[in-house]
Amino acid sequence: MLGLIMAVVGIGVGAAIGYAIREHKSKRGLEEAEKRAQELVVAAELKQNEALAKAKEKAIKIIEEARLEEKRAFEDLKKQQAALTERESMFGQKLLDIDKAKSEVEAAQKRLEEAHAHVESIKREAITKLEQAAGMKREDALSKLMSMVEDEQQENLLGRMRKLDDMTADEIDRKAKSILASAIQRQASSHVTETTTTYVELPTEEMKGRIIGREGRNIKAIELLTGCELIIDDTPGAVTVSGFSPIRRQVAKRALEKLIADGRIHPGRIEEFVEEAKRDLQVDIKKAGEDALYELGLPTATIDPKVVQILGRLKFRTSYGQNALLHSMEVAKLSAILAEELKADVYVCKLGGLLHDIGKAVDHDMQGSHPELGYQIMQKYGFPEEICYQSIGHHEDKPKTLEAIIVKAADAISGARPGARKDSLEFYVKRLQDLENVAKSFEGVEKVYAIQAGREIRVFVNPKQINDYAAMQLAKNIAKKVEAELKFPGEVRVTVIRETRVIEYAK
Repeated sequence: MLGLIMAVVGIGVGAAIGYAIREHKSKRGLEEAEKRAQELVVAAELKQNEALAKAKEKAIKIIEEARLEEKRAFEDLKKQQAALTERESMFGQKLLDIDKAKSEVEAAQKRLEEAHAHVESIKREAITKLEQAAGMKREDALSKLMSMVEDEQQENLLGRMRKLDDMTADEIDRKAKSILASAIQRQASSHVTETTTTYVELPTEEMKGRIIGREGRNIKAIELLTGCELIIDDTPGAVTVSGFSPIRRQVAKRALEKLIADGRIHPGRIEEFVEEAKRDLQVDIKKAGEDALYELGLPTATIDPKVVQILGRLKFRTSYGQNALLHSMEVAKLSAILAEELKADVYVCKLGGLLHDIGKAVDHDMQGSHPELGYQIMQKYGFPEEICYQSIGHHEDKPKTLEAIIVKAADAISGARPGARKDSLEFYVKRLQDLENVAKSFEGVEKVYAIQAGREIRVFVNPKQINDYAAMQLAKNIAKKVEAELKFPGEVRVTVIRETRVIEYAK
């Protein structure tokens, strides 16, 4: 029992001693913590004081720089204000000078008007006195004087007019021939001649009967599907396809060739081959249009594909025996060359020259003249007005633009070159007769001869009825009437000849 008490007492004493030791350690740790905290506070205060000192120095420096900047700006402002003040004073002085000069000019103008009125008054008085002295008015005197001068100097005036006309015509003719010769020398094209008929060769005469068919059913089917007429006559080894539309003739020709090669000719086969010929022809037409644009260096991307298709149709169109597509390409090339020489728009001339006859591609299928149809087609597909106008301008007497004049000239060159076009004998003779009859319809004309294949008319006049001045006017009137009433390729030269012969005999 005593031992237990001693153990309890020991535990109590140990606990008391442990508590005392712990309290002593805690107190000493707290003192050390307080000491460190005071050291940290002191260090923080030192850093704060240093930062405040630096910020104060920086603020003082910024304030000084701002004051210096303000001082400089104030000095600049003072200088600008002084300059403005000086400029205002100069402007004020100039305004005073201008007002003074204006007053002087107004005064001088007033004096000039007074002097002019005085001169006019003196002039009217002088005219009145002259009229009284002459016994006629000024207008009557002037008219009489002009009449006297005209009567006395008529021959001299006519001679001078003729000389000036010859000099001007010679100079213009020389320059024009130089430009045209250069253009023609750089351009040459082949010529294709066709008529309104196309021939298809046959391997044997027996093939004619097969084309006709039983009771003519085959030939009727071909004519119905193609819109052309087949002429099967005594011509050996050939069938003639007749029709005004070149596209339809080509379809009929290609379908016939396929039927002859196949050998099986009946209405079902005819319909099949006609459709196939139409598809093949559309491909060829499109390729012809694209090839024409490529050869001329024109971008196909900017042109509607339908226009390219219409352009390609010209490959199967002829005018006076001249292939329309080759003619259009030739006009485009000649127009571009002439435009370069004359400093005109080359692109407008080239594209306008190519499309100037595009109306001929559809004139068999639509009503209207080919210039109007061409203009409508180009307007429909969004071409600029200066290009659309080429379709109409190349048929006008006086085109409105330089480019239209160039295209008109190129069209005449292409159509008038020897071998480019052909006429039948009957049409050729009729054209010459029409030219002579037009010239004979004027009074004072004695004889008329159409020469140079109808490209020139020689007109002989009665010298008693027609004087030199009237002869010049007669030539112009004949040319205008030929243009208005006749159709002809190229141009026609009108030469009026007035000859006076005096015969006397020495005895």
